[in-house]
Amino acid sequence: MSGLLPNSKLETSVLSICLSSTSLHYNIPFGISVAASTRISNELGAGNPRTAQINSFIVVALTVVETVIASTILFCCRHVFGYAYSNEKDVVNKVTEVVPLMCLSIITDGLHAIACGIVRGIGWQHIGAYANLAAYYLIGIPAGVLCGFVLHLRGQGLWVGMLTGSSVQGILLAFVIAFTNWKKQAIGARERIFQGTYAESGLY
Repeated sequence: MSGLLPNSKLETSVLSICLSSTSLHYNIPFGISVAASTRISNELGAGNPRTAQINSFIVVALTVVETVIASTILFCCRHVFGYAYSNEKDVVNKVTEVVPLMCLSIITDGLHAIACGIVRGIGWQHIGAYANLAAYYLIGIPAGVLCGFVLHLRGQGLWVGMLTGSSVQGILLAFVIAFTNWKKQAIGARERIFQGTYAESGLY
């Protein structure tokens, strides 16, 4: 028999459902991200900066299309989506309220995932780490605490914090990619390759 759930249990159930769903979808942009980092690093190592730059544009466009399609389908099915996890009416209704935030998270998480892949391909893993630190620990977590506990938005407030962190990280990495000197990175990649070759042969 379905009844009203306590607020704490309801919030926990809804967050678990939403996190499980977005984590499942995240595997798609993450797979594209891994492929992008490999392809871009290979092109830079081969001395093809223009091709590496074009590849970065392609994977961004592909991710935008995929995440928009996925979030649009989810938004259109928001009133019945919760039934895939629970028969409790209050859980389903609460999931319906959170779905718009999930749709935004699908897009921002996808874009920040692909941006991380491009940055890894360039060889700037440390910059990705700094962007993650600034976005989540300096902005995302405080925003989640503010919205969730100070403004009393509870689970939705915590989700706003995650969404804020993901958005900020994507924006920071987008600026890094936009101002990348691809020719300079290709030269640097070639130099690292030769340095590694010399080190292995004992000539460096």
